[in-house]
Amino acid sequence: MAQRVSQLDALVEDKRVNAGLAWLLVGFLLIVAAGSLLQDDLLWALFAGAVAALALVPPVSYRNTEAMLPWEVLVLAALPVLGRELATLALTTRVATYLSVAALALIVAVELHVFTPVRMTHWFAVLFVVIATIATAGVWAVVQWLSDVYLGTQFLGSEYRLMWDFVYATVVGAFAGIVFELYFRRVIPAEERLPIDVQEQLR
Repeated sequence: MAQRVSQLDALVEDKRVNAGLAWLLVGFLLIVAAGSLLQDDLLWALFAGAVAALALVPPVSYRNTEAMLPWEVLVLAALPVLGRELATLALTTRVATYLSVAALALIVAVELHVFTPVRMTHWFAVLFVVIATIATAGVWAVVQWLSDVYLGTQFLGSEYRLMWDFVYATVVGAFAGIVFELYFRRVIPAEERLPIDVQEQLR
């Protein structure tokens, strides 16, 4: 049993398997973006497209299809999008929104940590993800407000609900920061999944 677990771990940590899974998730996000666009759901088309675009920054920058984020990061980003697509209750939709915002912040944090010389202390890593989540939630609120004003949608509702959205985004951001610190920096150092030539460029 232990041997099977170790073989599975080795498979998941393989650079090509990681890149393949990451590309599948990017494809899913692009399909969701296209589907949302066809349904005139412009905000979620924009969001899914933005997540896919962020995921494509490393392979485009390094001109290497295997220079991808850990697939687990993209799963965290794709699950809220999937939850939003399948949501039937308003609460479920709002929770998906908070998770999506935190996933964006997490992608930015992992990309900074893995693909740049930036190295964060433990406490700053968590704080960075929390602040990035709140900042992203603020940008998302502005986008929704512009949509309400110019497209006639009704995304924001009341100021009271908007303030609670920021509270929820902060809580989810703290969770995402802890996940980043404990998992992506300690359990699976993401840089070890990169191709050798990319690792050499980062040294």
